[in-house]
Amino acid sequence: QVQLVESGGGLVQAGASLRLSCAASGLTFRNYVMGWFRQAPEKEREFVGAVTWSGGSTYYTDSVKGRFTISRDNAKNTIYLQMNTLKPEDTAVYYCAAVYGLVNFITVRLTTPTGYDYWGQGTQVTVSS
Repeated sequence: QVQLVESGGGLVQAGASLRLSCAASGLTFRNYVMGWFRQAPEKEREFVGAVTWSGGSTYYTDSVKGRFTISRDNAKNTIYLQMNTLKPEDTAVYYCAAVYGLVNFITVRLTTPTGYDYWGQGTQVTVSS
């Protein structure tokens, strides 16, 4: 049974940093593309970023480029989302997601929720102004 468990969320002030983690189990982690999404109240779930199976390629939505960084540790079955210079508009529940794929770049489909098969339960990030 595949499980994705996010952690690291919290309440911070604007300009602060947070690092989210997502620990995976029940799958051959190194064979999976991993993504981060977020959902604010009354908004649709939106793509944040993703990383290929090898960690060799990442892709981010424009609003977080230069501030957020995704990395993965295949030995620990974990991905990370380092979030710097947080803004109030980053407030949301953050989810990690997984899909099998030995791809070398992030396709358009992998920037959409329907591109993923497995999801975590989410972790709340709140940024105060």
